Amino acid sequence: MSWMTASQALRTLGVRPQTLYANVSRKRIRAKADPKDPRRSLYHEADVWRLARKRSGARKSEEVAAAAIEWGDAVLASAVSTVAGGRLWYRGEDAVVLAESKTLEEVAALLWEVQAPQRLAIKRAAPAAAARRPSGELSRAFLELARRVSEDPPAHGRTLAVLQGEAAEVLATLADAMLGSGGGSALHQRLAKSWGRAEAGDLVRRALVLLADHELNASTFATRVTVSTGASLAAGVLSGLATLTGPLHGGAAAGVRELMEAAASQGADSAVRDRLAQARPMAGFGHPLYPAGDPRAAALLRVLGVPPALAQVRDVVEELVGERPNIDFALAVMTQTCRLPRQAPLVLFALARSVGWLAHALEQVTTGRLIRPRARYVGPAPRL
Repeated sequence: MSWMTASQALRTLGVRPQTLYANVSRKRIRAKADPKDPRRSLYHEADVWRLARKRSGARKSEEVAAAAIEWGDAVLASAVSTVAGGRLWYRGEDAVVLAESKTLEEVAALLWEVQAPQRLAIKRAAPAAAARRPSGELSRAFLELARRVSEDPPAHGRTLAVLQGEAAEVLATLADAMLGSGGGSALHQRLAKSWGRAEAGDLVRRALVLLADHELNASTFATRVTVSTGASLAAGVLSGLATLTGPLHGGAAAGVRELMEAAASQGADSAVRDRLAQARPMAGFGHPLYPAGDPRAAALLRVLGVPPALAQVRDVVEELVGERPNIDFALAVMTQTCRLPRQAPLVLFALARSVGWLAHALEQVTTGRLIRPRARYVGPAPRL
């Protein structure tokens, strides 16, 4: 495995240092600390040349297909949401505008194409423990979804109207498992109350709406693959929830928290430079779909404000890396500012994104197609 210095990589790519750092942050170029000088980084030569070649000439069809899996071209048709013009759109509606006044339930109605559910109630009785105990954790959500998987019929062959009703039940199952029984209260109110922060209810509402869907992200793709086999909606959401927990997806806020803690102990400039030297991803900054900045983060931070210490972290990253805050940074700021539990970003993600997972599950069922891509084999040649 061959490695380049920063100057060699910059010459090969013909870009500025900020662009090089951004490609490392976006996992397009692997990097590691220089054994001779830990303050500097080395960059994977093959990754650098691959990006350099990508800038010129057409690629073979199999290369295009392989690249589509990693922030590439669209791989399936969907009318649920998209990113266009640097904005996030839910069925043609600007998500940032919706977050100004809508609830997660109203966004669910939009994405599922149904009338707004007045009360998310489970038709069958939920276990008493789930109804009484607001934990705000995901462990009970996994258990309750697994229970539904064992009981619910497959989605295949059932009408859309029936499945739309079942989607509300699945969302209610997830909410009751995480938040406890909430009567007729809106989900953002229940969540804020479960954390003992009722005054943060409007911020929670905005965050939930902004997180409701994000086209074909990893957890949504997992949900669609599961439901494409004919499995139940609950099985699809369970797949999405499991995928969401990864540190490169819904668990990314933990990396932001580490950066904030390092900045508090050693200073923002030193903390950011240390991560660059160690070739560590700059969690909370940059997004491949938003080169000009994540509008979800901007919308939330406009209302929140950014404390001086965290603003300094933001400014240093923007200066040294050239990346702006993404939604993970905004959720970390919200968690600290509103004194929410450490797991709050992941809980917000899980509750909100379940709405999008269910929308995609409903859409996938209507296609009647199995998602089964081919592999581009790169192993030893078969002995034919």
